[in-house]
Amino acid sequence: MYGFHGKILIIDLSTETYRISPIDDDILKSNLGGRGLATDLLLRHNPPGVDPLSPENHLIFAIGPVTGSAVWGSCRHGVFTKSPQTGFFSESYSGGTVAEYISASGFDAVVIGGAAQKPVWIEIGQEKACFHPADDLWGKDTYETEDQVKAWIKKHRPDAKKCGVVCIGPAGENKVSFAVLENDYWRSAGRTGVGAVAGSKHIKAIAFWGNRKKEFADTEGMKDFAKSTALRSKDDAGVKAYKTMGTPMLVDIMNKAGGFPTRYWKKGQFEHADKINAGALHQRCEVRPHACLKCFMACGRLSTIKEGRHKGLKIEGPEYETIYAFGGLCEIDSIEEIAYLNDICDRLGMDTISGGNLAALAIEASRQGKIDEPLEFGRVDAVARLLEDIARRRGIGDILARGIKYAAKAWNMEDQAVHVKGLEPAGYDPRALKGMGLAYGTSARGACHLRATFYKPELAGLIEPDQINGKAKMFTEWEDRLTIFDALILCRFYRDLYQWDQLSAMIRATTGMDLTIQNMRIIAGAILNNIRRFNLREGLTPEDDCIPGRFFKEALPETGKIITEDQMKQLLTDYYQERGWDEKGNLLPTNGS
Repeated sequence: MYGFHGKILIIDLSTETYRISPIDDDILKSNLGGRGLATDLLLRHNPPGVDPLSPENHLIFAIGPVTGSAVWGSCRHGVFTKSPQTGFFSESYSGGTVAEYISASGFDAVVIGGAAQKPVWIEIGQEKACFHPADDLWGKDTYETEDQVKAWIKKHRPDAKKCGVVCIGPAGENKVSFAVLENDYWRSAGRTGVGAVAGSKHIKAIAFWGNRKKEFADTEGMKDFAKSTALRSKDDAGVKAYKTMGTPMLVDIMNKAGGFPTRYWKKGQFEHADKINAGALHQRCEVRPHACLKCFMACGRLSTIKEGRHKGLKIEGPEYETIYAFGGLCEIDSIEEIAYLNDICDRLGMDTISGGNLAALAIEASRQGKIDEPLEFGRVDAVARLLEDIARRRGIGDILARGIKYAAKAWNMEDQAVHVKGLEPAGYDPRALKGMGLAYGTSARGACHLRATFYKPELAGLIEPDQINGKAKMFTEWEDRLTIFDALILCRFYRDLYQWDQLSAMIRATTGMDLTIQNMRIIAGAILNNIRRFNLREGLTPEDDCIPGRFFKEALPETGKIITEDQMKQLLTDYYQERGWDEKGNLLPTNGS
């Protein structure tokens, strides 16, 4: 089928063997690639109820039909498994350059099962896999690991020229529940603990390379589509904003909206926001826009600190979510110090959203006398030490490494801990943006802001943030469209440029499939049903779709806003109806249960 290699690489690490399996065209037509294909594979390969850190849990890498094409925003790959952080469906996506190399290796997906006896790194190229000892890499940070693996490929594989590398740091090695897979130094498959699953299999790194190319249905049409997209983007306000300020511009937007989570979810505004916003970043650091491959958006901020104790520190970031997690929740009022904590997390291979949330929870635990630790809001070095302790699983770091559900229970803080399904929310308070309550509750991977990016229509005035009636209907349309994004796989920041018509055009040019909006929504609905089926199989209950009770009881002090339990129940009821599920969120026989 056009747009695909038509092959899956299946690896058994326990025996260090592999086989190549063809993909049936019917599976590709009904699921596309990326999220759809990976979910189908996860349902087929994973035993129900499997321990996420056991050899029987599979780690799946997937790309989409637009990968390797001329389509802008297409250089992204997805990683899928059962999450050690939540116990449910795990999906995480990363940009940079790696997706192009996965495609060049000749596979649409790589399925890894089993576990190596000793640390290994895997080389995947030219439709084969090789297994290399990684004892010399074990214990190294992500930057060193990536450098060494790339150097090995350059020396020993002259035909490769370049390669893409994903790797774990000490956090993944020690199976921290929110460990990430890093690539291109600063890009992360960052949420739900995919790095911990890699660590449990003793995978230190994976290198992808090759020269395989896909055949597309209409190469010239695809080039014309890319050219017209670039022309349309020149005067697009959103593109200009991302290129100029990046995601840190959201600090001021959310602070003004009263939904910038502060002091571990006690407040919706940070009085020192001007010290951690986009203006502060560009003033205090040398900043250059930085783009993934095949992207004109260049939302990344390649930042070098100019002065102070971290002078010369260079990272891509910090992004909005990192700023909110450490700047808002932990009340650290210095963009340089947030960049420093960002760098620690990147080197150790840990998610910054979970890291900041857990640090703030630990600060609250210390203030309330539940733990005897010298933690306080605004104290950077204490947070830095805590992050190191988490990665090395020392002291209370071992408790936090197991995730927020475990830590909250250990410290008798379950009524204070903010998470859904064990995953902490992003920087959009659902009391200010009620649609985000629905987003957090219904996201299969936990409190996720990206599966529907519903903060966008609420902030843009497409629907009132406090509106309840009719919200689920708009939400499902956004979720369906962005599910197609994840099947293709596309960057979220192209959501305004790629509406249904544009998605149809790129699918036609890459695969040859001529899909209407209704056809695409049917595919999206089937993918979401499959993910729901996976979670129900793993023990999902209606209570798992609810948001923390704190949001029902504690109003934001600046605005008095709250989301009520009845409002959340209505949002969920309406959503289940839109999805064709029963009143408890179970699949009905009509949708394949």
